[in-house]
Amino acid sequence: MRVERMTNEKFKIFLTFDDLMDRGLSREELWNDLPRVHRIFSDMMYDAGIELGVELTGVLLVQVYLLQAQGMLVVVTKTEPADIEEDDEDYLEMKVTLDESKEMMFSFSDFEHVIQAGTHLHQLGVTGGSIYHYEDSYYMLLEDTEIDHMDQDQVIALLSEYASATAVTSHRLIEYGNTIMDKDACQSLTKHFS
Repeated sequence: MRVERMTNEKFKIFLTFDDLMDRGLSREELWNDLPRVHRIFSDMMYDAGIELGVELTGVLLVQVYLLQAQGMLVVVTKTEPADIEEDDEDYLEMKVTLDESKEMMFSFSDFEHVIQAGTHLHQLGVTGGSIYHYEDSYYMLLEDTEIDHMDQDQVIALLSEYASATAVTSHRLIEYGNTIMDKDACQSLTKHFS
């Protein structure tokens, strides 16, 4: 579990699927076993609060984003509702929303690895994808629609040979990164480098 403060009232937690398994939670249970998910999230908030030195009381707005291959990104915003009495210091309420990402993102340390991954994906019938450069790394973004004809585990396994799953979002890359190839990256990589 990686915790990062965004502001005084907001922080984010990134969990890999291994982190979730260590906490005894599968991807399917996130959607089906809400009481258990609530307990695990309470424990995570407690751990994050200790790590950041933040006392978590009041209402926490918890936005959970399931990232295809990467794991889960949790954005927590601390609010202070007006209807809580001052002597009720231990009051904690979480309002959790779940959303599943429609994209898969991987980080590469070397452009040669991007070329190899893109060429192999193209051989499997993937023509799309976008490539970005941001903070000394390359990123490949694949939308669900570009790989919906394939077994996602196969795509994840192939990309894991050349890259690492990342919590960087496409929004951050589009805003702060440099677009190297937009939309048809696997096809372009094969055309220009094979």
